[in-house]
Amino acid sequence: MKNATKVFVTTFGTIMALAGIEHGIGELLQGNTVPEGIMILSWPGSDFFRIQAGEPAMTILPNLLITGILAVFFSLIFLIWTTLFVQRKNSGLVMILLAIAMLLFGGGIFPPIFCVILGILAARINSSFPWWRTHIPMKARILLGKLWPISFSVCVVTWLFMLAGINSLDYFLGIQDDNLMYALMISAFGFFFLTMLTGFARDSMKVNPKSAYPRLVRGWQLW
Repeated sequence: MKNATKVFVTTFGTIMALAGIEHGIGELLQGNTVPEGIMILSWPGSDFFRIQAGEPAMTILPNLLITGILAVFFSLIFLIWTTLFVQRKNSGLVMILLAIAMLLFGGGIFPPIFCVILGILAARINSSFPWWRTHIPMKARILLGKLWPISFSVCVVTWLFMLAGINSLDYFLGIQDDNLMYALMISAFGFFFLTMLTGFARDSMKVNPKSAYPRLVRGWQLW
């Protein structure tokens, strides 16, 4: 059985890192421009990003070109780390520090925030989840674990549509619907945390094959 938490962290770490790179490219293309303040727009005046208000971000630097370069750099390092080194010791701390750098240097607002959450989750990848085993009934964990693949799939689709699909509907088809945007945001955030919790439940079912516990869940296989 694959580690659900690892799959979740790697997948959404990749998505958030790519979002950070996209922010950085927008800032980089603005050239040697001095921002009016700490809050900036990654894509001001862009028709494709108008439904997302030009992609807000922040920077502590007085130069958008350098901000964009650093946003791409830190987001790229985050992408490499979350795909290749996520199971290393102190990986979560590294991800959190990179996420903070993304936030301070133009990597957007929501991507770095969720990268911090993913960094916290990365510290749980090799956990045996003792609290879940102690406090959550076995049948409840089995049920939640079985829901993980569905929740994960819906979560990925929802996030991809919110980050790119809603822009495409507006830009190519002229469809602008605030209610759809709000519904997507609620769904994306909701499924993010639901997938996180069902992943914990799924991973808590991984036990020592020599123990007596697997015999109790025979017939309830998660695969």
